[in-house]
Amino acid sequence: MRERPILAEALRLFFPLAAAHGALLPFLWVVLGGYELPFSSDIPSSQWHAHEMIFGTYGMALAGFLGSAVPEWTDTSPPRGRALFCLAALWLPARLVGAVGADALSLVAAVFDLAFLVALSALIGRAMLERRTTKHLAFLFWLLSFAAVAAGVRYGWFVGDVALSARLLETALCIFIVLFSLSASRINVVVINLALDPTGETTPYRPHPGRRHAAAAMTVLYMASALIFPESGVSAWLALAAGAAFLDRLAEWFIGRPAFRTEVVILALGNAFAGAGFLALGATRLGLDLPPVAGLHMLSVGALGCAVMAVLVIAGLRHTGRDLLHLPRQAHGAALLMVAAAFVRVLPEFAFAAGLAPLHHAISAVLWAASFGVWLHGFLPMLAAPGVGQDGACNGS
Repeated sequence: MRERPILAEALRLFFPLAAAHGALLPFLWVVLGGYELPFSSDIPSSQWHAHEMIFGTYGMALAGFLGSAVPEWTDTSPPRGRALFCLAALWLPARLVGAVGADALSLVAAVFDLAFLVALSALIGRAMLERRTTKHLAFLFWLLSFAAVAAGVRYGWFVGDVALSARLLETALCIFIVLFSLSASRINVVVINLALDPTGETTPYRPHPGRRHAAAAMTVLYMASALIFPESGVSAWLALAAGAAFLDRLAEWFIGRPAFRTEVVILALGNAFAGAGFLALGATRLGLDLPPVAGLHMLSVGALGCAVMAVLVIAGLRHTGRDLLHLPRQAHGAALLMVAAAFVRVLPEFAFAAGLAPLHHAISAVLWAASFGVWLHGFLPMLAAPGVGQDGACNGS
């Protein structure tokens, strides 16, 4: 029996699942539920929201990226068919629990979340072991760290220590920022060179080696300080340093008119949101009168929202045999809606566009849901159709 195309590669199945989750849950929570979850009592609804965004939508997008990119980097066979179906089956039960905030089932959901992340780690670890390479070991390390933090969040909820779970959720967010930085250092090279020379015959762009991992390293230092010494002022200065490192990386996008191509500019905006978010976190910890969550929303909705949408667009096209020269209109629309959702969500917290408050929560949720919905409309037919993928945009090995 011939295998369905959508089960031929991780991103073909996991990207649509991530987009569907991202489109449905915030819309239901914010627009229809008013931030309240029907079965949440001891666990704050805000933490349920953050958890499901990070480990649900972003977690499945990460699975699609790594499940396709690591086999490509190592030139090994990607997981497909039953293996992908089983991974999706491990991911789904925890999402159903999170959708209604079922506190009583949190530990059951934790088992499925851990099984999903450990199984994903085993799949990409096997590819590295098969080629006997440690070149991409950082991705495996941070994925396992992500799993450990997921367990820590559930433990905090179980013992009623919501302060601990809040710090661990911020840690999970920072781990994702680190993964974004590591991924961008590979993706940018391909995307920017194709923007400069769509034929792919030349590679005029070379990244500055000093910038490649500086932002990720500073994020790790901030993350460790904020988790272990939450009352220390050191984390504030480390946050400022991380923000400066991300803003310094914006120089990679100084390539002239091609920088305004959708696939290029949304990566740049993700980087810019990360820099501004860390600066806001540092300034808040030093006493600036800002809502404590302002910087976190710049990182979660702005930086990671743009980053995830960029990967959905770029890898979705490249791995279905399409180039980036002529993006479908849904790619432009999804990117624009994601950027709009980020700005609407964070600007009122900085006293800009204050007239949007308190409606900015609902407006941002609708824009966010529409972004993923538009992407699904344009890309699901491509991912479900037969097509031989070309060298992916993840290829920066």
